[in-house]
Amino acid sequence: MTAKEGLTYKDAGVDIDAQDDALERAREAIRASFTPGVLGDVGLFGGLFDPAKVGCGDMVLVASADGVGTKLEVARRAGVYHTVGRDLVQHCINDILVQGARPLFFLDYAAMGKLSPEIVGELIRGCAEACRDHGLALLGGETAEMPGLYKDGDFELVGFLVGAVARDKILDGSRVAPGQTAIGIASDGLHTNGYSLARKILFERMKLALDDTPDELAGRTVAEALLAPHRSYLEALWPMLEADRVHALAHVTGGGLPGNVPRILGDCDVVLRRGSWPVPGLFRLLVEGGKLAPEEAHRAFNMGIGMVVLVDAFDADAMVGDLAARGETAWRIGTVEEGEGRLRWDS
Repeated sequence: MTAKEGLTYKDAGVDIDAQDDALERAREAIRASFTPGVLGDVGLFGGLFDPAKVGCGDMVLVASADGVGTKLEVARRAGVYHTVGRDLVQHCINDILVQGARPLFFLDYAAMGKLSPEIVGELIRGCAEACRDHGLALLGGETAEMPGLYKDGDFELVGFLVGAVARDKILDGSRVAPGQTAIGIASDGLHTNGYSLARKILFERMKLALDDTPDELAGRTVAEALLAPHRSYLEALWPMLEADRVHALAHVTGGGLPGNVPRILGDCDVVLRRGSWPVPGLFRLLVEGGKLAPEEAHRAFNMGIGMVVLVDAFDADAMVGDLAARGETAWRIGTVEEGEGRLRWDS
């Protein structure tokens, strides 16, 4: 380049054409997620949504924001990107479901040092397909190329979800009472939490590779086990929420059971029974490989429980059966007692 040649944005590391290419790759998947509440098309500065068109005009709005954490590093190593988009949406759905809300629309944010249209297209496609599958719209988002802030190959993915709940259906812990039963619904692996510790155990301490198949994983590779999508419990639990059979919900994310169940308890305690559900092989592998104390394992990982449901004791067996009929595996794992808002173990 001579002294008189002008610089372009691309010379500084930002390729606007690549951003446009990434959006074009995901455009039809985004449109496929649109619900009757969406006004406008892909590419507006702000996404427009009319809640009245989906029966939520007089409801309370519930919002959530989250990320996928260092599961992104596993996705990068494996070269699999669409599943973490699904993770993000389904995690956020669960986060508002625990307050009794159903999702309306979602926005994504993807950032990297050097933008790859193929990768960004897959990230957004995963978000859009999860939105479509669960009846909410991918209303908008942002793709950012930030050379110098992210290393080549690094990327970030976060999301923002808005839902709605009728005022008299809000779950806020006020319905929790002694004598209720705690039901645990199975997770699909780590979901989106504990990956920094899991990667340290599996890759650094145990020296496993992504395509290894330890006996504990029952034929799955390490990559397949770690990239199993974060389950959404919306479809399974929504009929129970509408029927007022659920008194409280706890989404088991960062902090595990001890960090999430107490959020919903008020002045009650939940007493969980060790051994009341089978711990999946991935968690047994992590506990043994990392020589984790039980307390640390339950704080870092969900240990096979993705959602805790508090119900009337007389309805617990029927609830487990109804969840099974809707494709979920669930167990009675504890009881609610008078207390101080703590999780306790019976042994």
